[in-house]
Amino acid sequence: MIGAVLVPGAKAPKLVTRDMISKMGKGSVVVDIAVDQGGCIETCKPTTHENPTFIVDGVVHYCVANMPGAVARTSTFALTNVTLKYARMIAGMGVDKAIMKDKPLRLGVNIYKGKLVYEQVARDLDLPYTPLALDKYL
Repeated sequence: MIGAVLVPGAKAPKLVTRDMISKMGKGSVVVDIAVDQGGCIETCKPTTHENPTFIVDGVVHYCVANMPGAVARTSTFALTNVTLKYARMIAGMGVDKAIMKDKPLRLGVNIYKGKLVYEQVARDLDLPYTPLALDKYL
């Protein structure tokens, strides 16, 4: 079974319970793609490429954090292809002007001037949230 849940900016909801895992056949395999966001399988815990699996109730779990790291060169090219324009924008304009000008970049801001400005992250971590009001900071 492959668990792959993404709620942008939020922890993944636990969709597969420990009870469900216990009812799977011995030797079954689960892969939690959402492990970087907390995992969508209740029995998930982050593992590494060096020690990638563990067993719960006879079910093999593969929960490697940063799975793309297994193909580091390829994943770096992919990430760079989608982020380089933002790095150039920040380098050319500075952070303040870049996030004011570009809505997609602004939507990716989590911390600004020491304040947590991403509401879902604040809620998930039970931390204070401050709305991003750029005019307040500039």
